[in-house]
Amino acid sequence: MDVKKVTVKDLTSMKKQGKRIVCLTAYDFPTASLLDESGVDFILVGDTLGMVVLGYDSTLPVTVEDIIHHTKAVMRGAKRSLVVADMPFMSYQVSPEQGLETAGRLMKETGCGAVKLEGGFREIETVERIVSAGIPVIGHVGLTPQSINAFGGYKVQGKASEDARRIRREAKALENAGASAVVLECVPSQLAELISADLTVPTIGIGAGVGCDGQILVFHDIFGLYGGFSPRFVRRYADLGSSIKDAVERYADDVRDGSFPSARESFSIPEAALKGLTEDDGGF
Repeated sequence: MDVKKVTVKDLTSMKKQGKRIVCLTAYDFPTASLLDESGVDFILVGDTLGMVVLGYDSTLPVTVEDIIHHTKAVMRGAKRSLVVADMPFMSYQVSPEQGLETAGRLMKETGCGAVKLEGGFREIETVERIVSAGIPVIGHVGLTPQSINAFGGYKVQGKASEDARRIRREAKALENAGASAVVLECVPSQLAELISADLTVPTIGIGAGVGCDGQILVFHDIFGLYGGFSPRFVRRYADLGSSIKDAVERYADDVRDGSFPSARESFSIPEAALKGLTEDDGGF
């Protein structure tokens, strides 16, 4: 039976119906399959893969080719969930034309349902250009990790009234430019609630309080699979990292003491065939 794929239009319908949108990141086939089967609405192939998968200390080194490679894998696992591909650092900031070219590659080469880019006022023309080509865009304001060097670290944005007003206007400008949803990252919950009421398209929060229309977290963070910085807004739902290390240590012990593999985990041949192998007939 065919499974109905979630689209950006469905996200807007969910907002209108008061249904919370469940979002997580994924970067490979098995993870995407598990999230899809668990009913996740929206899977982001985020440039966070640079840190949690590729081992960089930021998202900045991630390339378009990296995103394409991982989005293809996620698409094979996601039968129902909307899959959104992140646009990496400097793949759209040069010009709207560059942004359109990157978005087109992501959509054409992966089959994803939308792309996401960071930035407010400076990216409005780029969003308009991409949307005009029929490619759904999800915006991202507040703490935008690709601008981390300008921010001076991973800090809450919008605590001062001037900054809060700017972020609020940026979110509305993104909607007016055609964005299908807006990610609000690391902003005060009161501001996120105001923005969510301003917009007809959904807001997806990450460190932005419960007033958003949906929530997203990094898969590796909620399952204890990333040993780096753990933001305050992350809730850990399982400690798979410790479980995996324990399993590997037990496997290593079994290999070293000879208890793995056992006879049950090995194969044998008939005695007659074995006898033929052990006879000294000069055939070896």
